[in-house]
Amino acid sequence: MSLIQTLSQRLTSLLAALTLVVSMAFITTPMVHAQTELADSAVVKSAESAENPYGLKAIIDHGDMVSKGVLVILLIMSVSTWIIMISKLVEQRKVLAEANKVSVGAPFWAESSLQKSSEGLTQEGAFRYVTEVALEADKNRNSAAGMDYNEWLSSALDEANEEVEHRMQKGLGFLATVGSTSPFIGLFGTVWGILNALTSIGLAGQASIDKVAGPVGEALIMTAIGLAVAVPAVMGYNWLVGRNASALRHVTTFSSRLRTMLLSSTKRA
Repeated sequence: MSLIQTLSQRLTSLLAALTLVVSMAFITTPMVHAQTELADSAVVKSAESAENPYGLKAIIDHGDMVSKGVLVILLIMSVSTWIIMISKLVEQRKVLAEANKVSVGAPFWAESSLQKSSEGLTQEGAFRYVTEVALEADKNRNSAAGMDYNEWLSSALDEANEEVEHRMQKGLGFLATVGSTSPFIGLFGTVWGILNALTSIGLAGQASIDKVAGPVGEALIMTAIGLAVAVPAVMGYNWLVGRNASALRHVTTFSSRLRTMLLSSTKRA
């Protein structure tokens, strides 16, 4: 009996020890995972908080005069592009909105004289300008010696239409220029940056991936900025040209009606 009791006691002790080891393993594993996750999150936060030495800020802070000059040129192009697009959009909206005032059946054609009709139009607007040119041509009809009145009036209105078209197209050429040249300006900045980066790497005698990828990535930012300037300029140019054509069509139709009315002598100043 003493031998059996001794074996039983030892077996009980062994089972208790195994149970303790297993329980400690289950307790330790989550703690290890938790510590690993905390370490990983700390590394991620450290990487996120670390300052990028090859970003746009680095170009502004440490770039040479050529790199900064390219950035300034692209910035001027971008700001000018948006100013022109917004101003032309406002101008076109005014013309298209006022086209309803001179459409067929509008009160403009019901007034007793063109002078009175023009007073209801926007000062310095396209339709007001065409009306004033028509009135001036009608007033000076006798000063055109040897010229038919129809030719005299048509010539004056054609010049007025061309002047309106010139005003409305002003600035669009700049958008086209920005759209076609800004990518190449950005590309020049990229080539210059890569050249400087390779020169620095050659002088340092190190060609590891971190020494090459950083400066090259910094230089490629210039190309991205050039494209960011060019895309709005090209899209804005095409959009504004289409709206210009619609607005000028209204102006041309209006001047044609003015000419017909003055030739029929139904309304004068």
